[in-house]
Amino acid sequence: MVKEGTNKLDDIFDSFDKNIIFRDKATLQNSYHPKEIFHRDEQIKQIASIMAPVLRGEKSSNLFLYGKTGTGKTLSIQYVRDELNKRAEKNPNFSLRIEYLNCKLRKISDTEYRILAELIKKLGGEIPSTGLPTEVVYSKFIELIDKDKQILVLIFDEIDQAVKKISDGFLYNLTRLNSELAKTQICVVGISNDLTFLDNLDPRIRSSLSEEEIVFPPYNALQIQDILKHRSEEAFKPGVLEDGVIPKCAAFAAREHGDARRALDLLRIAGELAERDGSKRVLLKHIDEANEKIERDKILDIIKTEPKQFQLVLSSIIRISETEKGPIFTGDIYNSYQELCRRNKMEILTQRRVSDIIQEFDMLGIINVRVISKGRGGRMREVKLAISKNIVEKAKEIISDSLNYTGSLS
Repeated sequence: MVKEGTNKLDDIFDSFDKNIIFRDKATLQNSYHPKEIFHRDEQIKQIASIMAPVLRGEKSSNLFLYGKTGTGKTLSIQYVRDELNKRAEKNPNFSLRIEYLNCKLRKISDTEYRILAELIKKLGGEIPSTGLPTEVVYSKFIELIDKDKQILVLIFDEIDQAVKKISDGFLYNLTRLNSELAKTQICVVGISNDLTFLDNLDPRIRSSLSEEEIVFPPYNALQIQDILKHRSEEAFKPGVLEDGVIPKCAAFAAREHGDARRALDLLRIAGELAERDGSKRVLLKHIDEANEKIERDKILDIIKTEPKQFQLVLSSIIRISETEKGPIFTGDIYNSYQELCRRNKMEILTQRRVSDIIQEFDMLGIINVRVISKGRGGRMREVKLAISKNIVEKAKEIISDSLNYTGSLS
């Protein structure tokens, strides 16, 4: 029996050894840095112009980049960073240090302490991951960076995620640090996918952080096709893409606010699905299958990263949908939500706030909300889960882990 199973696995592994689809899959990964960035010349020139003073040892203006996901913000700033570093290496008269921090990473940006600890680590210092007063950590940070004359550029990617978790106070503290430094000057670059993020900042922080702003517009379908054609030449073996695959990928991504990252993910996952099918080519049907997979994974990622109150509301909806056969109304959800909050010793939000959360789930496609008129009795909102049973089971696991439930959600 074992031998038979082993032979079946050998067949799978042998088919992957042939590798008839991919030439270099890494060129489709998010971590890949292309040598050429398409359709972002204007934004790159603007970034370079704003940051160029650092090459004279001068502090540049703080800079804020924003635009939807997959519009080239991170690629553009990293491209300029690399070019600045190359030029700075040729000038021995001053020191330039540019550090990048992704604020979406867990256990790095969920507290002000951890952000500082990560920066200290990147700069060659050491500090315990917890345990010291935040003021002490700031002192250690200042001591570390102010030893020598230098320009320090701090790039905070997805900065809105950090602010959502810990408030905008840490940004204010960072922008004020220059007044405490004798030798070093700090420049801050913030990157956000949230176009309204700046509007919600304290006015003092906004005026100091976003001295310069650059907006990255979404790519259109033709621009995404250019990006995909260039990457696909490196990623796939010649002739493996069926006609229409790239335009279809681009069309899907253009529909998703011009997200080039999504287009690249679609193409990569379609190639992987073709490989698993034993297909010699990436077909149009593989794009449809890849799109369904990405949608599923996106929903689970949303559930994983939402605050605990959001997870409690969703847990209530799942709980009722599995125990009640009839329609679900917002009042039923709120009652169940209150019970879960008491069980988990969590603050109970108002019914209006829970109603707002339900509306957000509707916008995300996790549920469908239908308004029903009751005549003189007013209107009621009927709620129905819009995700498959498979996703529901995985969502329950995610919520259980997050809330440390001791029992079932149902």
